[in-house]
Amino acid sequence: MSPGDEDGYGNDAGRADAYSTIGGTRQTRTRLPDGPAGDAYGPRRPPRSSRSLITVIGVVVLLLGAIAFANMGGGDNGNGGTSKDNGNNKTGAAPTAATGTKPVTGKNGTIPSGFAHDEQGAESAASNFAVALGSADMFVSSSRQAIVRATHDPAVVDKLIKNLDAAYSPGFFENVGLNEDGSAPNGLTFVSRTVPVGTKVVEHVADSATVEVWCTGLVGMAGEGSTKPVTETWFTISEKLKWVGNDWRIESSSQTEGPTPVSGDNRASSADEIAGAVEGYGGFVYAR
Repeated sequence: MSPGDEDGYGNDAGRADAYSTIGGTRQTRTRLPDGPAGDAYGPRRPPRSSRSLITVIGVVVLLLGAIAFANMGGGDNGNGGTSKDNGNNKTGAAPTAATGTKPVTGKNGTIPSGFAHDEQGAESAASNFAVALGSADMFVSSSRQAIVRATHDPAVVDKLIKNLDAAYSPGFFENVGLNEDGSAPNGLTFVSRTVPVGTKVVEHVADSATVEVWCTGLVGMAGEGSTKPVTETWFTISEKLKWVGNDWRIESSSQTEGPTPVSGDNRASSADEIAGAVEGYGGFVYAR
């Protein structure tokens, strides 16, 4: 699975609209609030209005660090996403029930570390890495470098950081509604969060593992007057992990859109409510 095989960032770079194939296949509908007076979003719009710029680029913004340039030599495991048994370990989706194993207590910067050298440890590592790589901290140079160093194999770090610094350009920031330096406009809060929904071990042998993490995410600008409201995205990231320095690290990764559920009829909150929720509810780390 590589960016060249999917409707991802890399393959669209040479088209007039680099994100058209992603937005054109999206199934998620965004319902905006009603009201005669309206709020920052105005009255409810038809379902087609969900194809705003921020919706179209959602998958690219979330986990850009993991898909755009992290695929060093390809993350395609060649098995089409099906479980593989190598004779030593049974792989596949894990139950949602608690395992009874205590979560890790170590940290590498702000990211959990010290994962177990087994399938469960690989799943926990992959999920935590997805959360970090899909965070708003990836849009700040200093924190982006720290995240990349904490999550990736040292052998690919330097090249990855160089490529990401080029990818997070003033033009890219402008496209997502940020200032040229990556900061949010006054009165607005930029939101980029990833939430793992489930994991599946595709392959696991000794010191390597391939884990798929099914995720939902939030991306957009929260606050009164926002023209790019926070929307949801659904995607699956495949991480090829390597056991390095007594912990799991990403060797390469790729991302595909979905699986995407049918959107519910929940009334969308106002811009101020979303901004308040973002400020009032912090993120969290994942552990089985």
